[in-house]
Amino acid sequence: MSAALLLAPVLCSAQDADLQPEQAVPAQAPAGPVATVHGVVRNSASGEPLPRALVRIEGDASTGTLTDGDGRFEIPGVPLGSQEIEVIKPGFLDQAFSGVGANSEVQQFILAFTHGGHSILVAAEMPDVVFTMSPTNSIHGQIQLSTGDTAQGINVMLLRLEMHDGRAVWQADSTTKTNSDGAYRFGGLADGVYAVYTEPALESEPATNLVETGHDGAVAHKGYASQFYPEARDVGGAAKIRLRSGDQAQADLVLTLEPFQAVTATVLLPGGRRSAEASPDQAGMSFSPELMDGQGHQLSYTALYDQATHTVQANLPDGAYSLLVTVTQAGSAARVGGSRSASAVTESAPLLGQVDFAVAGHAVSDLRIPVTLSRSSSVQVNVLRTAAQPPQRSDSTVIITLSQAGGWIGDGMVSAFAEGSASGPLETSFTPPGSYWAHTNLAQKGLCEASFTAGGASLAREPLFVGPSGLAAPLNLILRDDCASLTLSLPATLAGRVIGEEPFYTVYAVPDFDSTSDVVPQTLRPSTGGTVTLTGLTPGNYHVYAFDQPVALGYRNPEALAALPNPGQAVTLSPGTTSNLVVEAPEH
Repeated sequence: MSAALLLAPVLCSAQDADLQPEQAVPAQAPAGPVATVHGVVRNSASGEPLPRALVRIEGDASTGTLTDGDGRFEIPGVPLGSQEIEVIKPGFLDQAFSGVGANSEVQQFILAFTHGGHSILVAAEMPDVVFTMSPTNSIHGQIQLSTGDTAQGINVMLLRLEMHDGRAVWQADSTTKTNSDGAYRFGGLADGVYAVYTEPALESEPATNLVETGHDGAVAHKGYASQFYPEARDVGGAAKIRLRSGDQAQADLVLTLEPFQAVTATVLLPGGRRSAEASPDQAGMSFSPELMDGQGHQLSYTALYDQATHTVQANLPDGAYSLLVTVTQAGSAARVGGSRSASAVTESAPLLGQVDFAVAGHAVSDLRIPVTLSRSSSVQVNVLRTAAQPPQRSDSTVIITLSQAGGWIGDGMVSAFAEGSASGPLETSFTPPGSYWAHTNLAQKGLCEASFTAGGASLAREPLFVGPSGLAAPLNLILRDDCASLTLSLPATLAGRVIGEEPFYTVYAVPDFDSTSDVVPQTLRPSTGGTVTLTGLTPGNYHVYAFDQPVALGYRNPEALAALPNPGQAVTLSPGTTSNLVVEAPEH
């Protein structure tokens, strides 16, 4: 990526009918002085006035009014002071909030301060207020089958490139099915980057299970493999569909009928017993198989444990795969193997096993998957005591979370990993095999991160790898107690409130060094003082970036930062001190 992604939330649905003004609800007259809020709504793509857009005071349905043919509106009787105004029109998104993804943490943070509306300072003599709206986009296409049959009922998935914790990740956006003509459509899409793929389907049963239970052997099938637009089996080869300002992209796919080979695998419990030979005290075991590609990416293909044959089964096209099996025991701990000294299976510590294999024109029936107890591990925590005044508390809580990595669907999903006191080791919770980015959160701002490593490798640079048997490398988190603070302020020319729409600024303080601590975007606005103080920062060099709109910044991507028109303000934070910086905020 060469620049930070700016993705937009869907703030209204794209329906065919125009909005109708809401039923007026009788309300009591304002107790104080009032004024008329007036202005114009424009189409950001063309600059032209936008008629029949609904403008209203947030939370007050009685104030709703539609713009006229010139895009103009008037709301009389609005009390003086701060008001939140929202603008809605089917087929359009509010331009002021189209800079971040609907599922990103930035969007949630911004909405917590803006409520999705415009902050307006209402005064007796109001100037025109100008709002802009962006037309939504769409992706549509036709799916053809190599057999000439109609591709009805094929599941089509839409992915969107979102920004999470400074990294761009693919996230599931929505799903649909092809109609009786084999066509599909995704509408009401915000500006952004998308990808489209189909889920696997059998020849005669496109929407049913790919596994036929009760058969411990090869069952011949033909079907259509999962395919990314235009002709790729993984997201790395998919076309990146970039949408902006009302684009209507077409993404047609041609699916080729091919053999799906039966794959069966036997699960071997500790002690060499097959799952079919489990002892009575192993009743209630649950077997959960999962299919991945050769790089460990989760696939759409189905694998099931068949109770009738005591085997894991799947039907797959030719390719390289990995099969992961998780074995859990419902209720209390149960023993595996034939001896009293055998390990226990609990809900928090399942048995895991994984096998790599290839499908090449014939059934695969000789797979064996030994499962073992996943090793528990801990994070060693050390605190560098260098501050002149040590923190009053020594039992500060450390929380470590993980987010999936690897460039695949579901990346960015966060799960708990370890939590405990900074005075001792942190016991980790069960984590499925895969690659993860680590995120360190400290409840006590008197402590900050110095480094976080796995076997000496920085977890800020490299993801943490978890295998079926657990973590292989020791984890070591080093904290320091001489943390710095940074006070960010708007310049005097922007700090005062003006009549009309109040500007607000999104600010990031990005360290120039590696860190697993996430950068939380800050919102500066005149009505709240135009200042904020960040505490618990690791001493060192930083760059501060300011934007006049909500922005999901790819702050972990050096190329994205280098491509910004604003190079950022450099600031050095010394140990144990508070620095002040007047933000170079862009003029509205």
